[in-house]
Amino acid sequence: MNRSIILTTVLPLFMLLTGCDWLLEPEPSQSVSEQVALSTDANVKSILNGAYSLFNEPGIYGGNILRNAELLAGNGELLWVNEETYYEPFEFFTKTISADNSEVFTQWRESYRVINTVNNVLSALDVVKKADRGWVEGEALFLRALIYFDLVRFFALPYEPGALNNQYGVPLILKPIREISDEVYTGRNTVEEVYNQIIKDLVAAAERLPDDNWIFATRGAANALLARVYLQKGDYDNARKAADAVISSGKYNLLPVYASIFNQYEPTKEDIFVAKISYPTEYNAMTVSFSTSSFGGNGFIEILDGHLNIYPKEDKRAELFYTGDGALRCGKWNNLYGCVNLIRLAEMFLIRAECNLRLGPPYVGASPVDDYNAVHTRAGLPAAGSVSLDELILERRRELAFEGHRIHDVKRLKQNIGPWNYKNPKLVFPIPAREILNNPALQSQQNEGYR
Repeated sequence: MNRSIILTTVLPLFMLLTGCDWLLEPEPSQSVSEQVALSTDANVKSILNGAYSLFNEPGIYGGNILRNAELLAGNGELLWVNEETYYEPFEFFTKTISADNSEVFTQWRESYRVINTVNNVLSALDVVKKADRGWVEGEALFLRALIYFDLVRFFALPYEPGALNNQYGVPLILKPIREISDEVYTGRNTVEEVYNQIIKDLVAAAERLPDDNWIFATRGAANALLARVYLQKGDYDNARKAADAVISSGKYNLLPVYASIFNQYEPTKEDIFVAKISYPTEYNAMTVSFSTSSFGGNGFIEILDGHLNIYPKEDKRAELFYTGDGALRCGKWNNLYGCVNLIRLAEMFLIRAECNLRLGPPYVGASPVDDYNAVHTRAGLPAAGSVSLDELILERRRELAFEGHRIHDVKRLKQNIGPWNYKNPKLVFPIPAREILNNPALQSQQNEGYR
């Protein structure tokens, strides 16, 4: 398949399919009907490519979803230093988020724009060439699942294994919205319903996607995200099986040098899925916040000794931290136009190890200590003869630091962020005030503490 099309060229085709700001500020179709836009194989594929372009927006997977997750988890390990000018990210750091926070609104709006775009693609599969229909559907399902997974993790109380999980999740929109009517104003589905849909989409995506697909979704990406979803909901058996499917595929390799994973213009052999930044129309928003002016950043996030102290002296991962503009910085994000690493193979080893350790033998794929050592020794540390759950969790914290994982691990492990309990409402984003005002179905469904 030829996917070399420049993504920005498809904007005229899909802007009319995403222009209603998802129920907030309806705008009419402007230049061509939806039926025309979705009437040919080439147009549907162009709109799918356009979904990736939206996906790469700075407010979501261009970086700020990861940044906001780290700020929400930040307590004694990082610092946001420009609350006067950019006070809304500071609200995540201080757990004082307001319902009109524009960063929250941007994540909600851009996420549902991607969802509406891929829903349009899914509605038009009949016009796609039969030979290509599987991967087109698989990519659309994968993107929808990833978006919904992060929406439900940020905007809802955490999934509780063994519970009903009938707490409010987010609205599940599974059909395209092309005009505004009363029936499109929908309330929030439960957390259980959202997770069930995510898993359904990913299982179908894994069946349809190819193994190799350049920067686009692959079977490995779908299985890797399944592993992450199952881990978050405490389904350890399915999590280890999904992680093992990725590892045993042989499509990915741990790079010998940890630092070489990051700041790359193209995905590495360790990357399972990335947001590929297209110069000069897109940029890596993680670099903007974490890095210094020398690399195109503003240096608003400083790393504290409280984080650096979790690394053993010999740990090569600590060598990525450097002093810039008078403060400690994270060297994972020093390329304004480099890929945003979203899913890496090292995470799969750590998921399989944790789940195997929790469930015990017979192990899936490898023993917990072997998987632990694959990551641990790459960091220059001596191989262990055995490993405990606490050691595995700490290894995960070191390996995946400042990649957007910490707050979600806190919630699934039922830990605290300083004085805030893992299910404290202050660790949950509000439904944006503008959405509450414009959607009658949501007006009684705001999260606790924001009413």
